[in-house]
Amino acid sequence: MNVSQLRTFVAVVDHRSFSEAGRILGVSQPAVTMQIQALEADVGATLLDRGYRKVELTEAGRALLPYARRILNELDDARGALSALSDVVGGRLTVAASTTPGQYLLPRILGSFLKEFPEVGVTLRVYDSADVVTHVEEGEADLGMSGAEVHGARVHYEQLGSDDLLLICPPGHKLASRPKLAFADLTDEPFIVREAGSGTRMAAEDVIRSSGVEPSELKVVMELGTNEAIVSAVEGGMGLGIVSAQVADKAIGLGTVAQIAGVGFPVARPLFLVLPRRTLTRASEALANHLRGAL
Repeated sequence: MNVSQLRTFVAVVDHRSFSEAGRILGVSQPAVTMQIQALEADVGATLLDRGYRKVELTEAGRALLPYARRILNELDDARGALSALSDVVGGRLTVAASTTPGQYLLPRILGSFLKEFPEVGVTLRVYDSADVVTHVEEGEADLGMSGAEVHGARVHYEQLGSDDLLLICPPGHKLASRPKLAFADLTDEPFIVREAGSGTRMAAEDVIRSSGVEPSELKVVMELGTNEAIVSAVEGGMGLGIVSAQVADKAIGLGTVAQIAGVGFPVARPLFLVLPRRTLTRASEALANHLRGAL
């Protein structure tokens, strides 16, 4: 039994999939299978039932899981304690970020961080907000940035800044020039929205509910995985969209989309630093402090 096998085991359990665990860990599915088989051979028991659609824990797997999590968390704490003894801030960090901070804010900020701490290497991975939290919880990312809080998560949230969400429509749309609108006036309009788990979608749905409309009442014609894709769909006349100003402002300036105001949008949604409930390494603490100063 080794740390790599335990980390693979926990990843498969959390994601209920060998292929997804491999994607998260950056290894192939056959490599995940080999790690699990080696672990099962070592403990002398089958740990996972491999179903057609999902993976389930066996009784032995349920017994091992809390110990595996404890070992991995203790190892992370030990690394943090040893890192604190060094005068040089170094090592490698994995940062998980939701789409807006991951694509528009962090690349610039990480550039200045790496100039200040040249001995640190950073891997930035972009997910939706729900997955950001999962990766930080399970130690697959050292810290994260998210556009929404996921309630019940075993992480610490710290608001660092905000991002404006805009309601956009095709240019020349009948609603673009109407001075007074309620969100109830939009329920018959086609909407293009972000996927479930997206921080943009969570924040938008909160605004919609506050206007007295349930998100389920909207006529959603398409779900897309990025703000850029939604802007493109709106430009193509497919419907209305709610996206970050980081993306929409350029299209509005070019006249390829128009902004609808007065129905709760634009709205400033918070951006959160997502920190694990374990001891941070010196490199993680340095990056967290750098982000606090930059946003």
